[in-house]
Parts: sequence; structure tokens; C-alpha cells
Amino acid sequence: MVSQPGQGPGAWYIYRCASGGERDALYRAPVWIPDAAPGAAPAPDPEALAEQARNQLRLAGPAIGMSPVGDQLVRLPTWLWLDPAGWQQVAASAAAGGVSVTAVARPVEVVWSLGDGGTVTCTGPGTPFPAGADPKSASPDCGHTYTRRSLDEAGGTFAVTATVRWDVTWAGAGQAGAFPGLTTVSMAAVRVIDVPALTTGGG
Repeated sequence: MVSQPGQGPGAWYIYRCASGGERDALYRAPVWIPDAAPGAAPAPDPEALAEQARNQLRLAGPAIGMSPVGDQLVRLPTWLWLDPAGWQQVAASAAAGGVSVTAVARPVEVVWSLGDGGTVTCTGPGTPFPAGADPKSASPDCGHTYTRRSLDEAGGTFAVTATVRWDVTWAGAGQAGAFPGLTTVSMAAVRVIDVPALTTGGG
């Protein structure tokens, strides 16, 4: 609470100006200036707190899901998805001096690198393959079709990565802003095989 003139710690101050050995005779009303509160500190900077909150975000790459389960098949659609439980916004807060700021990270897209040189960008986690669906059906929102097998590669598998981009915003103390996006990476080794009976319709 700011002290009123003549109340609490403080003092009256009178302006006097002097120059060249002569004193200014112009009258100026005295001014009451309260003493600074003991131990008073400047209010925390919301942007600095937002940086702290962002650094406390704990983002994990969602688990990769693919169908068929196990080996993928040449020339048949592969469904791609990420565990929906990991495709959720993540929040963290930082507080100081009665000011609290919260940073929120939201997943917005995933870029799949399929190991065969192909890439796919999806704006959501993808759709898990439904039980009983036609194995020749394609994913409605996130999929890939391999055209060559991985057995011809060193190690016999393709390295699949799913890189999720997260938008990060913050709000608190009547202010708001955004940070450059963050990314997480999920990885899996996938074997792609050729099964003529399935890929060509032979028997």
C-alpha cells in the first residue's frame, strides 16, 4: 500500500535550483515521496516465466502403429498411426512473485519417413486398422504403399521414423505469446516382404 502524504515512511522534498552562484527564488510546492517498501522486488517478467514453463514441458514421441501387424507387404497398403494417448496437448507452468504462466504444446502434424525413400505428412495421429477390414483397403488419412522389399537392404529392415511437430503457446498475467515449435521422434525397424499370393491375387 502506498503511503499517503505525511503518513508512513517517507519525506517531503523541496525543489531548489542554483546556477552560477545564484539561487532560483521561484517557489515550488513541496512533494511527498514515500520510502520504497523494504525487500520490494520488481514484478516477474511473464515472458521469462513462459520460457521456464516451456523448458519444463515433457514431450514424448507417441508409439508407432502399423498394419499389417509385424511384416509389411509389398504393393499392399500400410496403415500408419500413432498411439492416440500420446497425441494429446501437454502443459507446464511456472510461477514467481504471485505471477503464474502456463505453456501448452499441441501436436499438429507428423512426418513419416518410411525407410524406402518415401515420406508422408499427416495432420493427425492416423487411424488404427479396424479388425476385420479388407487388407487391401487404404488408410483414410495416413498410409503408405511399399514398392520394394526391405530384405534386399543391409540388415533386412527399413528404419521408419515419425517426427511430430508441436506448436507451443503460453499465457498468463494478462499476456500471451508463442514459441518456435518443438519436435519429437518415434522410431521402428520394419521388415517389408513380398508375398505373391497376397500382392498379385494368385493362389
